[in-house]
Amino acid sequence: MGTTLLRNATIVTMNERDDILTGDVLLRDDIIAAVGGQAADYDLSTTRIIEARGKLLLPGFVQTHIHLCQTLFRGQADDMALMDWLRTRVWPLEAAHDEESVYYSALLGIGELLRSGTTTILDMETVNHTDFAFQAMAAGGIRAVSGKVMMDAGGDVPAGLHEDTDRSIAESTALLEKWHGYDSGRIQYAFCPRFVVSCTERLLTEVRDLAAKNQVLVHTHAAENREEIELVMSQRGMRNVVYLDHIGLTSPRLVLAHCIWLDEQEQEILRRTGTKMTHCPSSNLKLASGIALVPELLEQGIGMGIGADGAPCNNTLDMFQEMRLTALLHKARCGPESMNARTVLRMATIGGARTLGLDHLVGSIEPGKKADLQLLDLNDFHTFPSYDADPYSRVVYAASRGNVSHVWVDGKPVVEKGKVKTVDKTEVLREADRSIARLLKRL
Repeated sequence: MGTTLLRNATIVTMNERDDILTGDVLLRDDIIAAVGGQAADYDLSTTRIIEARGKLLLPGFVQTHIHLCQTLFRGQADDMALMDWLRTRVWPLEAAHDEESVYYSALLGIGELLRSGTTTILDMETVNHTDFAFQAMAAGGIRAVSGKVMMDAGGDVPAGLHEDTDRSIAESTALLEKWHGYDSGRIQYAFCPRFVVSCTERLLTEVRDLAAKNQVLVHTHAAENREEIELVMSQRGMRNVVYLDHIGLTSPRLVLAHCIWLDEQEQEILRRTGTKMTHCPSSNLKLASGIALVPELLEQGIGMGIGADGAPCNNTLDMFQEMRLTALLHKARCGPESMNARTVLRMATIGGARTLGLDHLVGSIEPGKKADLQLLDLNDFHTFPSYDADPYSRVVYAASRGNVSHVWVDGKPVVEKGKVKTVDKTEVLREADRSIARLLKRL
C-alpha cells in the first residue's frame, strides 16, 4: 500500500476534544501515521500526495444496521407496515435468493455505501447463501461485521427461511470460523437472530453462549413495531428487551436495531447492561413504525449509532440522508437545540464505532488508528458560503454523497474522484437487474 500524504486538508478529527485542524495527514500502509503536521515534516520520496486544500477530511461513516441481502429489493416493498412488509414481500424475496443474487445484492449495496462515505457496517444477511455475501464484502473492500440471519420459529415464515435449530447454529458457527478476522480483521462475524418472534428460546440462549465464548457481537431487531411487541408479549409473556434480559442476552456485545417502543424498564435495562442500539430514522418513518426517543436515550448514556437499514424500507443507504433526518426529526418534539450537528456527526462516526466495539480502530482521525477516511469536496452551490462556516453544519445539514471525493479503507483507495474502484459498476448494475428479475419470477 505504501505511504499517502493528504495535504492541506481541514481535518474534522472527531476525537475526544473534537479538534478541527488544518494541515496534513500521513497514511502509512493501513494506519494513520501522523495528523496535523506539514509536508516538510515527512520523507516524501516514496509518498503519493493528494492535494486537499479547501476540502474536509472526515473519518469514514460507521453504519450500525444494514441488510446487504435486501439491496436488490429496492422499490419492491413500498408503503407497507412492518409485519405485512415482512410477510408478503421481504421474506418471500429473501427465500427466493440464490448464490448469485445474494452476491450481487451485497456488491450493489457496498458500491452505494462506499460512494457515500460509509466505510464500516454492521450487516444482517438472510438465512441462505451468506457465504456469498461475505465474498462480496471481501472483494468490495468495505469493513464489515456481519452474520447469517437465524430463524427457527414463526408460523408466517416461508418454508425457504424456516430453519432447523441445530442447522442454523452449525451454519452460523461455520461462517464464524471461516470469516471472523478475515483480512487482518477487516471482516468480523456477528450472530444475527432476526428477532424474538422468529427465534426459539433455545436458539437465543445458544447464541448467547456462543457469542460470549467467541467474544463477538449479537445483532437483532427489538421494539420496532407495536404489533411485534404484542406478538412477543403473547409468546413470551414479557416485552422484547425485558425478555432478552431475562434470558441473559443483554450485554455490551448486543446491538439492537430500532428500539422505538421502549418503556422505562427497558430503557433502564439498556443503560444498566451496556446494551447498544441503532437509530434508523428513514426506515422507521417509511414503515410508519414510529420515532425512537433518541435525545432522551442519549442523555441516559445509552450507546447508539445510526443505520440506513435495508433498501426496501429506505430506499437508500446514504448516511448523509440519515444524519440530516436524525438532526431534524427530534427537534419538533424536543426543541431546536436538541440533536445538534456535532452530536449527530459523532453518532455517525465515533459513536457508531463504539456501538460496534471498534472505536480503538476507527471512527476518528488519530495516529495509530486504521486509515478509514473520506475526503469531501464542498466547493459547490449547496455548501457555500464557506467563510466562517461551521464544518459540522456543512456536513450534516448541507452536504450530500455527491460531495464525497475520495474514500480509504485500511489505507486502500476504494473511491477516487467520485468513482468506486473496488466494484465494477457496469457488471453489478447489469447483474442486479438480472437477479431481481429471476427472484420475482420465482415468487
